[in-house]
Amino acid sequence: MTATPPILRVARPTDRMAEVTAFYRDGLGLTVLGEFRDHDGFDGVMLGHPNAPWHLEFTSERGVAAGNAPSPEHLLTLYLPDRAAWQAARDRMTDAGHSPVASHNPYWDRQGVTFRDPDGYHVVLQNADWTA
Repeated sequence: MTATPPILRVARPTDRMAEVTAFYRDGLGLTVLGEFRDHDGFDGVMLGHPNAPWHLEFTSERGVAAGNAPSPEHLLTLYLPDRAAWQAARDRMTDAGHSPVASHNPYWDRQGVTFRDPDGYHVVLQNADWTA
């Protein structure tokens, strides 16, 4: 019997819930999978692809400042091996008003493009296959 792989949730706080939601929803094309309000003092939104085994969660704790990314190496990388899909993702980001930034690690600029979210975290759209 094969075990079902776990579903990954990557969670982080934000002080800019509306802007962060728009960045990941409108720019990256992720779907809002769920939201909650005042769950023991927290508000949150989960974004991802409905059939993917992962999603992102952004939370806001009332009365607590989340701050910005501690460094430009705090990033997410999305591998898009199909050139047309990669270009469409890049165009969706720029059409949503987000400009590419130079990656802190120049490796990501060789086959990808980097964007900075409203909290300063970087998102790399990598036009390559991921291999271990």
